[in-house]
Amino acid sequence: MSSVGTHRSPSNRDASTRIVGRTIAALTIVLFSLPGAREARAQFSNFTPLPGSVVGGSLSETQPLLLSSPLFVQSSISANDRGSLNGGVKLGDNWDMQTFNENGPQAGRFLFAPYETGTAGVRRFDLTTGQSVTIVAEGAQGFVAGDGSRWTPWGTYLTTEESWGAGSTKGRLFEITNPLADPASVNFVHRSILPRVSHEGLSFDKFNNLYFIDEFNGGSVYKYTSTTPNTGGTFFTAGQTFVLKVGAGALFEETGAATWVPITNVNGVALPGIPTIDGTTIDGRAAADVVGGTGLNRPEDIEIQTLADGTQRIYFGTTDTHKVFALNVTNPAAPSLNTFFDQLSIDAATGFAVGNGFLNPDNIAIDSFGNIYVVEDIGNIAAGGLGFDIWFAFDANRDGIAEKIGRWASLSTVGAEPTGLYFSPFDPNVAYLNVQHTGSDVDRLIQITATPEPGSAALALIGLGVIGAAVRRKRSLIGIA
Repeated sequence: MSSVGTHRSPSNRDASTRIVGRTIAALTIVLFSLPGAREARAQFSNFTPLPGSVVGGSLSETQPLLLSSPLFVQSSISANDRGSLNGGVKLGDNWDMQTFNENGPQAGRFLFAPYETGTAGVRRFDLTTGQSVTIVAEGAQGFVAGDGSRWTPWGTYLTTEESWGAGSTKGRLFEITNPLADPASVNFVHRSILPRVSHEGLSFDKFNNLYFIDEFNGGSVYKYTSTTPNTGGTFFTAGQTFVLKVGAGALFEETGAATWVPITNVNGVALPGIPTIDGTTIDGRAAADVVGGTGLNRPEDIEIQTLADGTQRIYFGTTDTHKVFALNVTNPAAPSLNTFFDQLSIDAATGFAVGNGFLNPDNIAIDSFGNIYVVEDIGNIAAGGLGFDIWFAFDANRDGIAEKIGRWASLSTVGAEPTGLYFSPFDPNVAYLNVQHTGSDVDRLIQITATPEPGSAALALIGLGVIGAAVRRKRSLIGIA
């Protein structure tokens, strides 16, 4: 019966329903403030470090990881196998670093990743349907070696080329301005204001400065500051690029107080003496050499950590010297660089220096609670050899110096490497990992889920029982059956 034109006075039953609702809400808040309740929702840092790497080829490609906790569950949610979910075709190859659409419409529904190939493209994976589609055609605009993968604060997608050398036409950063659009309508734009380098990681700080690196033996760290940092439509129209210089810039991989040395003016034009390719395009690598930028041995991916007090640090690994660095960028005018961990750091599984157990740091990932994870890239996993590891850095006081490190997972897939480790910003207990250039020629997207501890689950059940009992008592007191 329609209620239009009818008014019903509040009854005792209505009032009691509101009381019960408030009681449930209050008790729920109490429940999740109890010790252990938070851990029931965030488990990735609760594990027993693995004592060694998995044996190559010893695990199924659909469940390729040796995990450090029985509460971690893995599943292959997408495979590059010409299946119906891929439209019956292979979607590029060598799926690399990835990100969600982190804001805007349907946030958290799609994962984006470039193809790290000689004819690169970009893939969009729909977590709702399980379907994938190439949204940037392979080889579009001569795109090669797709690597970087970053969602912008204004709702677009950035990717880059890990390919650069003197006289090259590559080393570019691209922006997809409408990444949720139909593939035929996607706008793939080269942002030429950035100097050319062999790109890998990308990251924004709280001021929307954009950081990037040159993945090269002697490569440097760069910062781009837009003149309109909060306006996506003009972010790449005008801005200044700087290179990191630690101390006097004379020592390789020097740590300590640093400065940002400009290589362009505020409009992105090369400063006098800065090398260009065609009079306008800046050679970022050569420019760093001219101004004394600090050289690093193949800096790779970068990730930024923000602490409760506003401190921000950028973490990146140097592949060939087996180090991970922390760059404090809290004060834009006074950066400082220190070693986060290296082969002298303590292996949490043994209590001794990790030594050659830790090799070739590549991808960096950060979970919802600011913990840092580092993915190894030692080439291709051999059958019967050692798998490649993912390490967790223990930094309890968040000072940017790890007290120890521990193997969090180890990949066994023959011929492959793990890449694109990415923790969901929407669910602290879900992470994603790409497994690329496998011996079987089937790249995979692996989802890792952390399930609650039995004790935490019991806590939740007890809490629900408390709520139920309280509600029943309240209903009894106010005369509701």
